Amino acid sequence: MAALWSRDRLQDFRARVRGCLVGGAIGDALGAGIEFLSLAEIREQHGSDGVTGYVTAYHRHGAITDDTQMTLFTVEGLIRAHVRRDTGAWHPPTDLHGAYLRWKATQSEWGPDERKDEGWLVREEWLYSSRAPGSACLRGLEDESVMGTLERPKNPDSKGCGAVMRSAPFGLLVGWRPELVFQLAVECAVLTHGHPTGYLAAGAFAVIVHAVMQGAPLEEGVRIALELVKSRPEHAETAHAIEAASAAVRAGVPSAERVEALGQGWTAEEALSIGLYCALVAPDMRTGLLLAVNHGGDSDSTGSICGNLLGAMHGDTVLPADLVAELEGRGAILQLADDFAMEMTQGTTLHGPEAGETCWTRRYPPT
Repeated sequence: MAALWSRDRLQDFRARVRGCLVGGAIGDALGAGIEFLSLAEIREQHGSDGVTGYVTAYHRHGAITDDTQMTLFTVEGLIRAHVRRDTGAWHPPTDLHGAYLRWKATQSEWGPDERKDEGWLVREEWLYSSRAPGSACLRGLEDESVMGTLERPKNPDSKGCGAVMRSAPFGLLVGWRPELVFQLAVECAVLTHGHPTGYLAAGAFAVIVHAVMQGAPLEEGVRIALELVKSRPEHAETAHAIEAASAAVRAGVPSAERVEALGQGWTAEEALSIGLYCALVAPDMRTGLLLAVNHGGDSDSTGSICGNLLGAMHGDTVLPADLVAELEGRGAILQLADDFAMEMTQGTTLHGPEAGETCWTRRYPPT
């Protein structure tokens, strides 16, 4: 890939990857302290404008939740899928399943001492903290030996937002065709969320990120996503939610009440609709993120989705510096973003079938 890209394009790609991952984490952290409050309670506690910055969650400002945790392990799984290709194996859902099992370990184990040979991310001590993980995500990973598939998905009745909120990284695969990005996101969503709305919303979100990562207008990403969603059975809820977000843009001045008309964000289609709407109407990053979290519902997930989109659209230079500075795990998130960009553009110089063990394969073991 790198040989085909100019220096400017490579720099733009890295900036957008950073923007997507850090932007999503900021949105997640902005919503972390208010996700279980009604809009009236948010305004009572934080004023008529709601939250205007980080509020205390998990005993600190800038704390991330399971949304960012799982997104980071999605990125790691994608890197390791590409590294494992050196062995002749290529089945990314298997690698993502392994990544999510490593995430699950951080939700129950006290620390990383027993994880010495499983790559660097699972050894990050700050990740060993349970941040209100979704029950479907935990249930879907209980039987570690059995992966969910489209034919036999885990939790076939679950359409919670736990799959869509972690799916932005699939959209970072800019060398892939949109339909393949969509398919991979769907196949990895059913590892934990088997309801069609749960996995189609994840696929749609990934495709929208994929479009804006390449400089397309957000509306173009929506058009592509709708085409792919409508080509699948049982697409009505997801398609309606995407169309509702677009219709809300034309309905008038953005407001928390208009956000709440799209739902609360606990389900996949509502979280996607709210995050998408806020990104569509956002005049700038901060305004869009605050609109995405100040509502009664799953504020961290809708903030995360909006942040992923805006960051992928504009790159890391638009991220509000004060919010970046106080973000939990910022160094690790940036490191993972840069590692992903290197793997996607210069992977052949980092590892290969004949290279044996390298510093890169110790960071991202092909197992």
